[in-house]
Amino acid sequence: MESGGNSLPSGSDGVKRKVSYFYDPEVGNYYYGQGHPMKPHRIRMTHALLAHYGLLQHMQVLKPAPAKDRDLCKFHADDYVAFLRGITPEAQQDQLRQLKRFNVGEDCPVFDGLYSFCQTYAGGSVGGAVKLNHGVSDIAINWAGGLHHAKKCEASGFCYVNDIVLAILELLKAHERVLYVDIDIHHGDGVEEAFYTTDRVMTVSFHKFGDYFPGTGDIRDIGYGKGKHYSLNVPLDDGIDDESYMSLFKPIMGKVMEVFRPGAVVLQCGADSLSGDRLGCFNLSIKGHAECVKYMRSFNVPLLMLGGGGYTIRNVARCWCYETGVALGMELEDKMPQHEYYEYFGPDYTLHVAPSNMENKNFRDLLDDIRSKLLDNLSKLQHAPSVPFQERPPDTELHERDEDQDDKDERWGPDSDTEFGDYSNPVPDRVKREYVEVERNDSVPVVVPMAVDEPSIKEEQNNSKNLSDQWLR
Repeated sequence: MESGGNSLPSGSDGVKRKVSYFYDPEVGNYYYGQGHPMKPHRIRMTHALLAHYGLLQHMQVLKPAPAKDRDLCKFHADDYVAFLRGITPEAQQDQLRQLKRFNVGEDCPVFDGLYSFCQTYAGGSVGGAVKLNHGVSDIAINWAGGLHHAKKCEASGFCYVNDIVLAILELLKAHERVLYVDIDIHHGDGVEEAFYTTDRVMTVSFHKFGDYFPGTGDIRDIGYGKGKHYSLNVPLDDGIDDESYMSLFKPIMGKVMEVFRPGAVVLQCGADSLSGDRLGCFNLSIKGHAECVKYMRSFNVPLLMLGGGGYTIRNVARCWCYETGVALGMELEDKMPQHEYYEYFGPDYTLHVAPSNMENKNFRDLLDDIRSKLLDNLSKLQHAPSVPFQERPPDTELHERDEDQDDKDERWGPDSDTEFGDYSNPVPDRVKREYVEVERNDSVPVVVPMAVDEPSIKEEQNNSKNLSDQWLR
């Protein structure tokens, strides 16, 4: 694989990384409702695969501290957070006006434990950012996070709280510049909108564009004011395959890393861009999707990896398990180990699945034109914008529970949702560990986080379309 940048020593793919992995055993119990495509159970399936491939003992496994009201209100409106905290399935008929105001009800239903779910997935993403800020991890992973559509004052596209924005705000306490990269099939509209007028956060989204939720993400949407040219949108058509995707991803992201020089990277790894997704229309293989992770990892910059979309849940679990292996620099055997969700993965019971023979509508001249326009936009950037030094805001404490320090019988006992037994020893027949160490330069300037701008600047395009339209057709 080609090198990711000048700061990287040779043999980068084999470099050992300190990885923190956030997981709450309760997350798989949350249920959006019958027939709804968003299934938190996929996080539990992913965790089971990680355990049985023997990956957990190579990471610091942490149960996230739930985000508090004040944490969520660093981006979201107070009245919206109060609404989420108080709404229940039993009480929703008495709050129809509020439901409509906050866009809760169709794509984003009210379900039991809704607010706890939001606290859990947001807590994992912010906790990951804190680990990176303190320099105790090189990579932090929260597969329950990545809910990129949520807005300041409303839910959208199965997302209630925008954990990504909250995590970026945390990263901005320690880094002058943060890069956000989104490989979900849907445009990362909520994150782009939050940072549309600043040059401290660059957002780059690769997505299906044209009569597709959320309707935003035109290549001409480039940012506003100080943020002009700091929003990049890569609009794609149906059937894009690994080769076509990489022909854009690597040159664009290589140039972004060269000119923006972020102190940290947030990578939203939405798996609905995989071939065969229930709501998607791309044709990426798991290895093709993971090549994006491998490439961003190669720059040796603190990396926060988050989940996102993904509605064929067996493939979501496959993808995020494989990408956890990529984060660790470990090769996973294709033959899947026996585990409690083994029957989901038949008839082949393998980690990888072949892409389909669907037509790729992303013709070479179209891809060349997109790449040329975006590289031209990047050429207009001021290299590595700086911000004035100010008093540092208080650090967020490291207060999540380290699952590695818990009693193993409690962690993996019969009352746990994953009955894994003793995983204190490696599983050599499942994984191959590579042991090349690298020195890290963790000296970063201290800055105050920017205020999140009101998102009214950006004009929405066809934003009334529901994500649910794609699964109700």
